[in-house]
Amino acid sequence: MISLFCALAVLLIGFLVYGRITERVFGPDDRQTPAIAINAGVDCVPMKPWKAFLVQLLNIAGTGPIFGALMGACFGPVVFLWIVFGSILGGAVHD
Repeated sequence: MISLFCALAVLLIGFLVYGRITERVFGPDDRQTPAIAINAGVDCVPMKPWKAFLVQLLNIAGTGPIFGALMGACFGPVVFLWIVFGSILGGAVHD
């Protein structure tokens, strides 16, 4: 149980600290996305913000239960580190 709370604390700290660092380095821009610039009505269609949030959430957290269980069976409790730091480092840059 302690490792779970430690993992959640590290995720929260990673979100607050590393997320701000990547935002400063890469920074959002004001360019139009292809969904707005092209908007063909078939492939390039703007999404509602809540749908885009769910897509981002599933890209990071969706494979966690499957991948985490398989990795845990193979490598033991060290998987907590793999999932936590992988989510922080990969997720912050991805989003």
